[in-house]
Amino acid sequence: MVSTALDQPLTGKTSVGARAFCGFQDCFSRLRSMDPVRIAVVGAGVVGLSTAMCVSKLVPRCSITVISDKFSPDTTSDVAAGMLIPHVYPNTPIPTLKQWFRETFDHLFAIANSAEAGDAGVHLVSGWQIFQSIPAEEVPFWADVVLGFRKMTKAELKKFPQHVFGHAFTTLKCESPAYLPWLEKRLKGSGVLILTRRIGDLWELHPSFDVVVNCSGLGSRQLAQDSEMFPMRGQVLNVQAPWVKHFIRDGSGLTYIYPGTSNVILGGTRQQGDWNLSPDAEISRGIFSRCCALEPSLQGACDIREKVGLRPFRPAGVRLQTEFLAQDGRRLPVVHHYGHGSGGISVHWGTALEAARLVSECVQAPRTPTPKSNL
Repeated sequence: MVSTALDQPLTGKTSVGARAFCGFQDCFSRLRSMDPVRIAVVGAGVVGLSTAMCVSKLVPRCSITVISDKFSPDTTSDVAAGMLIPHVYPNTPIPTLKQWFRETFDHLFAIANSAEAGDAGVHLVSGWQIFQSIPAEEVPFWADVVLGFRKMTKAELKKFPQHVFGHAFTTLKCESPAYLPWLEKRLKGSGVLILTRRIGDLWELHPSFDVVVNCSGLGSRQLAQDSEMFPMRGQVLNVQAPWVKHFIRDGSGLTYIYPGTSNVILGGTRQQGDWNLSPDAEISRGIFSRCCALEPSLQGACDIREKVGLRPFRPAGVRLQTEFLAQDGRRLPVVHHYGHGSGGISVHWGTALEAARLVSECVQAPRTPTPKSNL
């Protein structure tokens, strides 16, 4: 997402207040004089924009700037299928993951039930998750968060003769090509500055900002020097098949049919370490064949379009952590918020709330010192 150096220093266009930031002492004095705390959010995918929104709600007396070299429709989030079905992260306890999912579900459910639903691209969708063998966990941890969760009946399973078990439920679909511009519009309306700029080193944001939130996804390989970050390539097809109303997801998550407001998304792939953003025709044929095996009526789909995205994968999972960068006695607090892989949409609001709490700790540190925050 964000990968190369600024072509010029940040100026007053990107900050509030005329005084330069010189470590925490200046930040403390500004708090005492009621000056705004200047916060930069790096990254403008679903994680970056939602984090900026949560910070604006949870951190008083702050000015926020979202900085990225890419905005919708050119982000990885724009390719995401957007179904709220959470993934498991190895280093995240299930109760924490469930909280993130519930907070995200509740946030999007409220939007789906509002007059903003159409503009935001958020709607309810019902369907099936099917398995070729009975899973070890017949009732997943998120079963009581989605709506109407139950095991599929024998009659329903007749639709899928190669499968022996399944879940039926209603969840939410969040369509990023609509949701991201909707978030961006709301941010601008609340006074958040949107800046298109490439960044190669987070320290370049000092002294223009007092706190930085790193939501750069795959860009954190460079910005956070995180060698654990690598792409998980995903290729999908967007097709016109308006008669398809129910989602179908194979239990492995590799084959899925997700109907949306204007098209149906067919997927997918998980290609570890593959940086290729060009569609592969053979892969597209395989996706279409697998999806037609689950829903034969898709043979009549038209206007087939290929899309590719590089998911920001991190084996340990999401990184939510505060780090203090230091040079020549000056310090810059950085809240890292990245590494969601293919599960970002499902937990984005919950993790954004946690990131905003870490930002709040940085801002309040001079009044109530707190230890370094970790997940």
